[in-house]
Amino acid sequence: MNDHAGLYAFEKEVKNKFDVYNSLFLNLPFRTVSNIGMFIPLLHHACQQGLDADRDPLAILDSFFRVHTGIKTEKEKIDFMFNVIQYVERQVVLYDSAEDAAFERLVQLDDHLSLKDCITLLKSKDKTCSLTDDLSCFSARLVFTAHPTQFYSPSVLNIIGKLKTMIARNDIDGIDLTLQQLGLTSLINVRKPTPFDEAQNIIYLLRHVYYEAVGELYASVKKTLRDSCFDCPAIIELGFWPGGDRDGNPFVTAAITADVADELRMNLMKCYYRDVNRLVRKLTFRGVEEALEKLRGRLYATMYDPAQTIRYEEIMDPLVDIRASLMENYNSLYLDELDTLIDKVNIFKTHFATLDIRQNHNVHRETVQAILKKENLIAQRLDELGDVELIAILLREDIAVHPDQFEDALIRDTIQTIVEMKRIQRKNGSEGCNRYVISHAEDMFSVLYVFSLLRWCGWGKGDVPVDIIPLFESMEGMKRAGSIMQALFDIPQYRAHVAQRRNRQTLMLGFSDGTKDGGFLQANWSIYTTKETLSAVCDDYGIKAIFFDGRGGPPARGGGKTHRFYASHGKNIANHAIQLTIQGQTITSMYGTKAHFKHNCEQLLTAGLSTRLFEKENTITRKDRQLIEKLAQLSFEKYTALKNHAMFIPYLENKSTLKYYGKANIGSRPDKRGTKEKLDLDDLRAIPFVGAWSQLKQNVPGYYGVGTAVQSLVAEGKTEHLKQLFNGVPFFKALILNSMMALSKCNFELTAYIAKDDAYHDFWNMLLDEYRLSKEMVLLISGYRVLMEEELTSKKSIEIRERIVLPLLAIQQYALQKIERRSTHQPLYEKIVQRSLYGNINASRNSA
Repeated sequence: MNDHAGLYAFEKEVKNKFDVYNSLFLNLPFRTVSNIGMFIPLLHHACQQGLDADRDPLAILDSFFRVHTGIKTEKEKIDFMFNVIQYVERQVVLYDSAEDAAFERLVQLDDHLSLKDCITLLKSKDKTCSLTDDLSCFSARLVFTAHPTQFYSPSVLNIIGKLKTMIARNDIDGIDLTLQQLGLTSLINVRKPTPFDEAQNIIYLLRHVYYEAVGELYASVKKTLRDSCFDCPAIIELGFWPGGDRDGNPFVTAAITADVADELRMNLMKCYYRDVNRLVRKLTFRGVEEALEKLRGRLYATMYDPAQTIRYEEIMDPLVDIRASLMENYNSLYLDELDTLIDKVNIFKTHFATLDIRQNHNVHRETVQAILKKENLIAQRLDELGDVELIAILLREDIAVHPDQFEDALIRDTIQTIVEMKRIQRKNGSEGCNRYVISHAEDMFSVLYVFSLLRWCGWGKGDVPVDIIPLFESMEGMKRAGSIMQALFDIPQYRAHVAQRRNRQTLMLGFSDGTKDGGFLQANWSIYTTKETLSAVCDDYGIKAIFFDGRGGPPARGGGKTHRFYASHGKNIANHAIQLTIQGQTITSMYGTKAHFKHNCEQLLTAGLSTRLFEKENTITRKDRQLIEKLAQLSFEKYTALKNHAMFIPYLENKSTLKYYGKANIGSRPDKRGTKEKLDLDDLRAIPFVGAWSQLKQNVPGYYGVGTAVQSLVAEGKTEHLKQLFNGVPFFKALILNSMMALSKCNFELTAYIAKDDAYHDFWNMLLDEYRLSKEMVLLISGYRVLMEEELTSKKSIEIRERIVLPLLAIQQYALQKIERRSTHQPLYEKIVQRSLYGNINASRNSA
């Protein structure tokens, strides 16, 4: 994108429209303070002016109440602050809608290589056949998760959709009315959502956005290739974790998994029914009409009754027959519309999205231990067996297990889940539930336990139609990953299983826990080198490595510019597919509309193909690797020292919003694994960990250690080499740009009062020093004058969002200060903190 043209278009299409329609907020209907909108500009000015003058939020807000309002009592102040929070939340919704409305126009000014551009370029080089072949054996899989940073209800999503459409056509009356509706609509959950609630929220998007978007994207690929015979429905695949991911979530049970699978299938049947209904009104021809009516009736029977199912062939065969009849007898009338439905049935079959199962390695270990004890193969513990003896037992095929044989609820449910996987495959097709992800995989037994359980509890001696996916997420797990997979491939029974799964081994790498464990640079470099190692191991055994990345929203959890990240991969990393989790607000911010979905999916395809189709490869020389390795090690040491600091855990517990994540009605999953009372960083979930730093506007996991590492090498005279690294190694540049995004969202002025705290002043100053140093160093090696200099539109968007939520953040800190001072209204201040989480999470769009 031409920076100035793009910024001008952004100002015109987004900022100006937001400013105009934001004025309508002045009349939003709030029951207690009708003119709350009048105070917002004054409050923002007071907050910014106060922070600039080094005043703390307590003093800023008390002064605001005294000077600008007639509010006297503390209860009145609290009521006012709750109304401000509600107001700001709705401003965020309006801004999101304005950005979404402008997306299609702004993306036309983008300089990303589109799939159409890619094909045009390759045609000039006579590589069109190569592209068709590559597209036929490449895929992108988006796996939607239920991680607790996505909580807009369908009613709010409908409002956002209406606003987007109205803003695009400047319908001021409609916008005014819809904003009034928004003002009276609750944006938060009155109770914690269940796993089934979370699944339904994302199924809503599957049905109302992704069903059509995937079909349109596939049609676009065929049209761009000018090859109507192109047949690769797996080019875009959808995965689903809500209801399947039970790692640390006791509320996800086998029964929930079964219910979610039914819900996925029944909603897909509703989509098919709607399309067939449209065709019935058009294909009014003898022979064709009757076949469609019969199919419509079959689909209707499956839409609401989970016991009623229909096989893929029972849908496809009539459509193929109708197609032949249209071509032979009816001048191919409406053939394109029929072909679109056929494509969608080929893509979604009867499952809609693949429901992944995920569970922690330790649960599998406990389950296997209970089974072997029941079989009298051990007395009490697996430790009684040596590795060779244990492997021999795990590979046995004569053990049959039923959940009713065990009293422990978790063990029973683990076994029942595998029983349900087999049942789901019968009802939804083999792709309905054919992946099992193992969290915290750190040895070969992580995989072997699941391999055994799938046979003992489900499939017996036959082939096991399930991909077993180890998730390597700790530094130690990534170090061992290569040797673990090598040892597994050397086991004939497991190698035969991989062969039965088309000689493809899916391997998951966790950015979130990796960054929590090793810091930003070390985690990302470890993941990169682990992918190289695993690619080589798989190649040695004639196996295709498929990498599945557990990426969150912000850079600290593997987020940031996804397309840039994948395009930066080198030739030593297997590139057969791109698979990644789509989490939190990223679901609605990056894939929430058809336009967003199609663009970002196309960018993933282009990123994956770009490393296969062009002469220039992303290579990292030995000298550059040594430099990155040194940076990663130095940053790891700095980050580890921070984690080991005596005030690290107390700071998070007492100065951040960490403890309030678990209390808010955001997600069904607890904020930490296990039941320990004392906070343990290993048990803490990455989302509340990263989210707490985001709420503080300190974003420590997204940059901490980068400044120290770069400064150390600058002191060694490596400045020019670092600049060359930034400009010449796409992977390193992608990391630094993502770190810049994290730095851009920092605001240490907000918590500057902690510098005067007797207990925490040294720790806070240490964080501030590393922030300043990291900012200085990334500007030095990039040659930029300001952060995100190459991404001015994104930078402007961040600035506007941060300005919108500044009053909310000041209120949050005010409440935390009041809680610390033991206010008599402490329960209400705790509610303010909880409530303030929502608006800030949504405003950031990738805060956790």
